[in-house]
Amino acid sequence: MAGIVYAHDLSIADRLVLKNLEDDIIHHSEGKAPCNDDSDSDANGSSTSSLVEVESSSSSSSSSSSSGTLKCREAGFAKPDGTGSSREDEQAIAIMKAMSDPKSDEFEPTVFVSVDLRDLKRRYPRLDKHVLQPYVRWASGIARRPTDVVFLTHLLLYLTTSLPSAVYLFWHFTYLHGVLHFAMSFYFMGTYTLMMHQHIHQRGILAPKYSFIDTLFPYITDPLLGHTWNTYYYHHVKHHHIEGNGPNDLSSTLRFQRDSPLDFAYYVFRFMLLIWLELPLYFVSKARYGMALRCLFFEVANYAAYVLLATLVHWRATLFAFVLPLALMRIGLMVGNWGQHALVDRDEPDSDFRSSITLIDVPSNRYCFNDGYHTSHHLNPLRHWRDHPQAFLKQKHTYAKEGALVFHDIDYLMITVRLLMKDYERLARCLVPIGADQISMTMDERVAMLKRHTRRFTEEEIRQKFGKTPNP
Repeated sequence: MAGIVYAHDLSIADRLVLKNLEDDIIHHSEGKAPCNDDSDSDANGSSTSSLVEVESSSSSSSSSSSSGTLKCREAGFAKPDGTGSSREDEQAIAIMKAMSDPKSDEFEPTVFVSVDLRDLKRRYPRLDKHVLQPYVRWASGIARRPTDVVFLTHLLLYLTTSLPSAVYLFWHFTYLHGVLHFAMSFYFMGTYTLMMHQHIHQRGILAPKYSFIDTLFPYITDPLLGHTWNTYYYHHVKHHHIEGNGPNDLSSTLRFQRDSPLDFAYYVFRFMLLIWLELPLYFVSKARYGMALRCLFFEVANYAAYVLLATLVHWRATLFAFVLPLALMRIGLMVGNWGQHALVDRDEPDSDFRSSITLIDVPSNRYCFNDGYHTSHHLNPLRHWRDHPQAFLKQKHTYAKEGALVFHDIDYLMITVRLLMKDYERLARCLVPIGADQISMTMDERVAMLKRHTRRFTEEEIRQKFGKTPNP
């Protein structure tokens, strides 16, 4: 038994990836690996039976394998690295490619995060025919990519809920409305932030002819959902992805004991209190004076706008509409970054494979546009969110060789929480071992490995590993 848990609402791509990794574990445990069996495959290497199996199966490791897989196992071809055949990988990749290819009969745009379009077609055929399909045809011409109808869906959602609700708060404030508005903002924050994550990396989410709207709307929606103007772009794209959790990264986890609540509290509050100053100073240290000035201007201008709204209009409305979402977002960003970069290899902390992790879970990938594939994102920050699962499978053997960490049935928030609780046993159970070395580990060995990955790096170790004198 591989001990894999399949959440009922895993995305189709995640289910394909998880089933692929589970098969690798089973093959290794049996001392066998599947051959390149061609049964039930079309000319492109895709498998209809595999798709049906992955979609319909919601059980754990007790799920039976497809007939093609059984034939391959019976052939008894062993592979030394404990990973599956190229044929199985190619079939899963072909399915995911077809789902993202508008020319394919299997093409399926993402319209909503909570449910797949195919499920809506099956349950509500009339709704699909008369409402959803016309909407998809219209929205596909507005979205940057035909797959990304969901971004227009959410942009319309925020502009018709968060914006009018905030306006009404300033016109007629009540504490009940304020609390409900803040709760709505909290619910929207994760998905919105990862939509903007796509926006800042892909230089927009709408078609080029709508570039004016693409440029303008963040100045309206960012403050409503906890972001200050352009700071996410400057910190994440122009800073974090340059430094890559290295010693000069202002959100680096290297200098912290990453299962210590005190270290975590210092990490969060330093970011909340000082990032407005430290980030411009970082750009100054890199001689990027224009960027430093723009970064400082937008951050201070945003704070000044809040002060003016609070003093001249309504301080309670400002608190619930802008200040509380900002505080919560800044905490959330650091909780997430801690979970993404808490487990760092002692030998190669500068490796993207060994300083970040991959999650196959519902909150990160279904609701937050495959944010769980964080290693894939660091390997290629410009990679489109729908391409991460297939990119992972294409590089699966490299992930295994490099000792990358993959988890399932847990999100970044709970990674952080479990670390601070020192609940390494839970983390070890959520680990999806890849490659022969990890698959062969006992639970105690997994726990010991994870504990090593959370140890604080000394300044001497940082100088040795990164080959330069860092700026603490």
